[in-house]
Amino acid sequence: MVKAINKLAGQTAIYGLPSIIGRLLNYLLVPLHTAVFLPERFGVITEMYAYVAFLVVILTYGMETAYFRYQSKNEENQKAVFSTVMISLLGSTTIFILFTSLFSQGIANAIDYPENSEYVVWFAFIVGLDAISSIPLAKLRMENKAIRFALINLSSILVNIGLNLFWVGYCIPEYEAGNSSFLIEWFYTPDIGVGYVFLANLFASIVKFLLLSPQMLKVKAEFDKALWKDLLVYGTPLLISSIAIIVNENADKILLKWLLIDDLGKESSIAIVGVYGACYKLSIIISLFIQAFRYAAEPFFFAQSNDKDAPKVYAKIMNYFVLTCSLIFLSVMFFIDILKYFLANEEYWVGLHVVPILLFANIFLGIFYNLSVWYKLTGMTRYGALIAGIGAVITIALNIWLIPIFTYTGSAWATFLCYLSMVIISYWIGQKYYKVPYQLKKVIFYLLLAAVLYFLSTLIDPYISTSLGYVLKSLVLLLFAGLGIALEKPKKAIIS
Repeated sequence: MVKAINKLAGQTAIYGLPSIIGRLLNYLLVPLHTAVFLPERFGVITEMYAYVAFLVVILTYGMETAYFRYQSKNEENQKAVFSTVMISLLGSTTIFILFTSLFSQGIANAIDYPENSEYVVWFAFIVGLDAISSIPLAKLRMENKAIRFALINLSSILVNIGLNLFWVGYCIPEYEAGNSSFLIEWFYTPDIGVGYVFLANLFASIVKFLLLSPQMLKVKAEFDKALWKDLLVYGTPLLISSIAIIVNENADKILLKWLLIDDLGKESSIAIVGVYGACYKLSIIISLFIQAFRYAAEPFFFAQSNDKDAPKVYAKIMNYFVLTCSLIFLSVMFFIDILKYFLANEEYWVGLHVVPILLFANIFLGIFYNLSVWYKLTGMTRYGALIAGIGAVITIALNIWLIPIFTYTGSAWATFLCYLSMVIISYWIGQKYYKVPYQLKKVIFYLLLAAVLYFLSTLIDPYISTSLGYVLKSLVLLLFAGLGIALEKPKKAIIS
């Protein structure tokens, strides 16, 4: 068991490293974006990427997980699986890009950006290229080609960062200051404004696609219709599940504008989206860990499934996962007074009170991903769709109810309650079909202890100096980590 867990930890680090570095670099763009763009402009970025999240899931329609499943299942015919999936995605993506480009103005009108139909075209190519690229990247993960996987992702990330620094960090401030240079004259158009964030992403997606193209060109024109139907049957419930999860993650950012626009007007409602989106970024550290974990865990869970001790391994992994997330939560909240400066403009700080709610919400989302092993391994993916669908209904209902009353604070609580509900439902159903001996007392203990320690810190902070507070909080973090390590030692757990 220890060997298996160590392997997962290593794979999480390897496959998560480019993701973590990339998202950390993007995280470091938050001060740049919040310094250059006021909340109403940053709100445009937040809203557009909320739409993108839906499109990426729709365009891959569960094929990535289906690829993992059928690659493991059909070892003698892996080339057929890869080529069938690739041909399917290439066809559907081409249709999507053509359709979206032809009707870009109508789509722009529908989302209330009638003067920026170019955004629609740019994002059509971004999500299309990313959807196609997802399978070659999955193949690299399946083949344990971690270095190539990392280099391709990091190359794309660096292009995105570099172009953001050039256009947003250099051109916009220089132009607004009345300065000029040949770089600004040749490569900058003032009317594009916040659109340069999207253009940087487009070029990054193109670079990733080109770097993966040699692998894609090796695909033989081999389309197995029967296999394709099996892939769709397996992947469709996952698509529904993924759409529901995206609703849970991003519907609030869309609904905020539309539910407040009549009372506050377009600019003010988008500004609220901007504040919420910026504060959401402060919960990114847990999201980074969860994404890194998912990259490694999905193929690991499938590979481990034939081992008789697999359920015990999955249970132990849950303990380590929750312990790590609890430490991340405390680290962020103990030092929020420092981290808030990543939001360069004080206009964004008004939303900091939602950060602990969103951090805990993301912990529950990560727990749900851990629990999802039961329906993926048993092939009962319809239950994943059902659970996520229930979560989506909860998300939409609570947002509609709470946003008019509490604005983005209501959105944060809706997210928290949604993921908590999904965890409870998934555990209850999962134990009936694929019993995993999760140590609930430990999991709940770690979460409650983290919440109590944070609450106590808020009570003590006003009565001690900042420097002493940081020392005490650092000591608490070390003690929390030490306690977790002691509890997880074999046969020495205090709580079972």
